[in-house]
Amino acid sequence: MMILLAKIGKSIRRIIDLFYPPFSKLVSQQFFRYGVTGASNVFFDWILYSITYNFVLQKKIIDLPFINISISAHIGALLITFPITLLTGFLLQKYVTFTASNLRGQKQLIRYVSVVRINLLINYFGIKLLVETFKIYPTISKMIVTVIRTIFSYFSQKYFTFKDS
Repeated sequence: MMILLAKIGKSIRRIIDLFYPPFSKLVSQQFFRYGVTGASNVFFDWILYSITYNFVLQKKIIDLPFINISISAHIGALLITFPITLLTGFLLQKYVTFTASNLRGQKQLIRYVSVVRINLLINYFGIKLLVETFKIYPTISKMIVTVIRTIFSYFSQKYFTFKDS
């Protein structure tokens, strides 16, 4: 499986690198790959979140009878989409962006999940604040929070999760 993922990552890198030359004087190749893979995962996240919020949950409150709690649709959509984009994000970063890291995959995953936990808190409190306090539409709120989270993530992934030894 890892060999297949490495081959797919190499193919994705080749495609991304075709578009790199015009940007080569502005940013490093790694940063360019991070931007493209990150943006791809963000757009995937936004689409998945919007579909989940609007069509799967139909903007309705979720009642969880087994623990007698209700969750708003915008937070429910976050909880549903988060694990999916966590996995796609890790795989893209490991096999496309930060391929020079010689840390073991298990250690990378543990570190990645640690950073993602912080991102989950940023997402949760950010969306809650923007939707419930500032009355901004949930999908737009998700996009705003994603920009803040992305800045934090880049530096965390580069210097912690996938750092070169």
